[in-house]
Amino acid sequence: MNPIRNASMSKATVTRLFIGSVIAAGAGAILAIAGVWLAIENGTFVMSGQDIVGLRGGAASWTLLGLAFVGALAFAGALIGGLVAWIGALLNTARLDSKAWFLALLVLGIFDFGFFAMIAYLIAGPDGSAPAAPHRAPAAASA
Repeated sequence: MNPIRNASMSKATVTRLFIGSVIAAGAGAILAIAGVWLAIENGTFVMSGQDIVGLRGGAASWTLLGLAFVGALAFAGALIGGLVAWIGALLNTARLDSKAWFLALLVLGIFDFGFFAMIAYLIAGPDGSAPAAPHRAPAAASA
């Protein structure tokens, strides 16, 4: 029993997961940057030149740092979701007879161009979980 043939993640599922991860990464980055920036502006960090050497306590300080932490967690979750979407795309394309999409996704993902590979897959990639069209024997020539 081949485990790749039994693993199933449709292209629609990969698409939803990847787009959701991109949105979560953007939201998490915005939240983390806003939390840190507001903490700097409100004097939460004790600075020595450009170095942070301490923290000033207080409700606002901990709220802003908590906001930055939640943003970082959202970003980390988005990275994990993107990895799962990439693995799903690999499993989906591994089912195909032609391994071109599988190899392209694998090589580009390994060399840190996985985001672009996933965009190409979402736009033009095949769905390995879709039922294949039945193969018909060529019609016999009649004289």
